[in-house]
Amino acid sequence: MALPVVAIIGRPNVGKSSLLNSLSGQLISIVDPTAGVTRDRVSTILARNERYFELVDTGGYGIVDSDALEQHVESQIFQAISQADLVLFVVDIRDGITPLDTQIARLLRKHELAVMLVANKADSPKQLGQAGEFIRLGYGEPICISAKNMVNRAELLDRIESALDHLPPEKPAKSVMNIAIVGKRNAGKSTFINAVVGQERVIVSEVPGTTRDAVDVLFEKDGRQYLIIDTAGVRKVGKMAHDIEYYGYTRALRSIRRADVVLFMIDATTPVSQVDKKLGHLVREEFKPCILIVNKWDLAKDQAGSDDYAEYLDKVLIGLRHAPIAFTTAKDAKNIQSVLDIAAELFKQAGTKISTGRLNKAINLITAERIGTRAKRGVPKIFYATQVAVRPVSILLFVNRPALFDEPYQRFLISRLGELLDLEEVPIRLLLRQRTEKDETQKSKR
Repeated sequence: MALPVVAIIGRPNVGKSSLLNSLSGQLISIVDPTAGVTRDRVSTILARNERYFELVDTGGYGIVDSDALEQHVESQIFQAISQADLVLFVVDIRDGITPLDTQIARLLRKHELAVMLVANKADSPKQLGQAGEFIRLGYGEPICISAKNMVNRAELLDRIESALDHLPPEKPAKSVMNIAIVGKRNAGKSTFINAVVGQERVIVSEVPGTTRDAVDVLFEKDGRQYLIIDTAGVRKVGKMAHDIEYYGYTRALRSIRRADVVLFMIDATTPVSQVDKKLGHLVREEFKPCILIVNKWDLAKDQAGSDDYAEYLDKVLIGLRHAPIAFTTAKDAKNIQSVLDIAAELFKQAGTKISTGRLNKAINLITAERIGTRAKRGVPKIFYATQVAVRPVSILLFVNRPALFDEPYQRFLISRLGELLDLEEVPIRLLLRQRTEKDETQKSKR
């Protein structure tokens, strides 16, 4: 059974995103004084005394969107309402009842939902006397809170738990794999996610920068639960027009760290940019398994063949040669399934455990082929190797002097280890620890 859904609904700038962050104890939704920052449904799973529920933030009802996306935002709000077991109807205690509040109250009555009225921004005890007028909305006396200052947070959570008591308690199915999709603006990330889940889960528009938050989307495949994370499109930091773009950028970086596999989306109709190269560097630095997704291939395949484009990516995206390449047309859902299959294979590879005997046999073969750069300061030697972690596959090398293992030699070691250990498509992290030949001799005598 699905988890109960608690949807946060209200007009713009009443503090819905602050409330989601406050109740979850995390910075999930972007909070900014600009009205209409939230556009998509942003959700997280909360637990209260073994009662689990999905808390969903929505855009402001009645927003005049700067990019004319009002209908898209409203569609997302209606989807949240249609799936909700409980609605938190948020109003601003400082403003009193506004025409939009009245309009939302009428809308919610049409859906015959369980509704809890929440008067936010009650930062001072003097404001509590103003709460009485909201009874006229038809949902009883509101609970007064300050999402920003955590006032009455625990009481609100208790009331939510009580309101869901009639539903059978369910534990969330743990996702077997977290997938983050990253790329520059307008590469087609949201279109790809909608194709994966088979519905308009996130807003798709020709307007660059439509997605602002990192949006977690759960989906099921072959009876198993997966999480895919839509992220804001990235552009050069110097060209970011406002704080909202910067918040989206930082959440995209955090999503890379959260991911088991990264889908790095590239727009086939434009040259690989500095932003693409920066994202590639970040993926590489985090040692994340990665699929290079060349999207909008239907618009570019007549200009270049897939082999030529793969060769081009190999030249411009340094350090991602191991990453598989998929050519997709997300708007037509072409090649989507094969991407998910590749992601599952990479996830499996990244969890590989290698026996010490097999690993050291591979090391011996490699060092017989090439001993590294000879220099006046000495020759690099590997005495012993052992695997210390998975995801990423991490190999500890006991060596004579770590400084002798320069970057080209380490790249060679990683490449050959990948080939010999069937790990050619995932990153391998090398860790170097100094040991002397005397230490190794004493160890062998023991």
